[in-house]
Amino acid sequence: MSNVQFGTLGGTVCSLWSSFDWGNLLHSALIAVIGAAVSYLTSRLLEGRRRRRR
Repeated sequence: MSNVQFGTLGGTVCSLWSSFDWGNLLHSALIAVIGAAVSYLTSRLLEGRRRRRR
C-alpha cells in the first residue's frame, strides 16, 4: 500500500471511530446477550416439557 492509501484508510477509520456512540453499542450488545439467553432457556424448558409428555 502507498502512503496515500494508508492515509486514506487511517482517516476513514478515525472518522468512523468517532461517529460510534459506544454507550448505545454496549447497551445493544447487552440486550442481545440477554435475548439470546432467554431464547435458549425457553427452548430448553419447552423441550423438557415435551419429553415429559411422551
